[in-house]
Amino acid sequence: MTTRNILFSAAVLPGLLCFLACARPTSRANGQVYTDTAIVQPAVITEAVKFDSDDPAIWVNPQNPAQSLVIGTDKSAQGALYVFDLEGKIKQVVANLQRPNNVDIAYGLVLNGKRIDYAVTTERITHKLRFYSLPGMQPIDDGGIPAFEGETGTQFRDLMGVAVYTNKKNEHYVIAGRKTGPQDGTYLWQYRLSDNGAGKIKATLVRKFGHYSGKKEIEAIAVDNEAGYVYYADEQYGVRQYYADPEKGNEELTVFGTTGFTEDHEGISIYKTSPTKGYILVSDQGANKFHIFNRAGTTHTLLKTVKVSASHSDGSDMVNVPLNNTFKHGLFVVMSDDRTFHYYRWEDIAGKELESAPTKK
Repeated sequence: MTTRNILFSAAVLPGLLCFLACARPTSRANGQVYTDTAIVQPAVITEAVKFDSDDPAIWVNPQNPAQSLVIGTDKSAQGALYVFDLEGKIKQVVANLQRPNNVDIAYGLVLNGKRIDYAVTTERITHKLRFYSLPGMQPIDDGGIPAFEGETGTQFRDLMGVAVYTNKKNEHYVIAGRKTGPQDGTYLWQYRLSDNGAGKIKATLVRKFGHYSGKKEIEAIAVDNEAGYVYYADEQYGVRQYYADPEKGNEELTVFGTTGFTEDHEGISIYKTSPTKGYILVSDQGANKFHIFNRAGTTHTLLKTVKVSASHSDGSDMVNVPLNNTFKHGLFVVMSDDRTFHYYRWEDIAGKELESAPTKK
């Protein structure tokens, strides 16, 4: 999924007091990691999907942030995309998808001469990328776009992770991952999106990149549009960082989070406090917690760990803008293995140790 600074103007409404008194850690010397002893509770839990919740993405409504949406995958052979409102109610179900795994959203792709927002999901069984316009969730892909064509290894075409990179020229790229793949630095494939001439999406392969440890799999992918980086979780190994721009090459910039995880490295989300600063949150699936690293540059120091009530979270997404009276400093959505998605207030995650993004009035 892609996290971005969204520059929509939205007034900050008078806030509600946090209903949970979270235990705060004691102050420690600089360079030490803060660990909350309390489990942070969500402000909202969504209605349940039918089979298996897996990954969310957040669409911020530019006209009315309070009408923003959360799109979540129901990962089954008879799966679907579920569209939720900010109260966690199901607003729409896009059914008949064959194991949709991860989902991401992006803004302003030009199709038929008009800018549209869209969601993209990976359909594992058909080996296709599926695209839907937002907020109406109408298909814009002529039935899906095949990915990893020509690969013959077992599960080398089974799509999993996905994230969209949008550069300053408003060029859109999809970065896709799979259930397993080669260890020769070509695990991820990147496609440039364009109009196919009939108002539908066309995807053109522009590069193959990304090292893989071979330990388990790669699912979570996140793009930082402003900084120009892509991150992905090499499960049970660490989080890898590359340039998102294919013209900048395939050099691995760093690997972080290689210690301290109980089980799998999973969902990656980015909270931005400025164009260059903020935090990277990585799910420690087996421990039901998130490791929070500093965002800037290529040296990502662990700052804090936070336990959440969401269980065995695979996927997450985050925005840093005020949405409504509940989510005044941003929204953090986390998948839980009870077929739901949990909505957290950023201030409940941040506590006294981390900063919030400036709000526009």
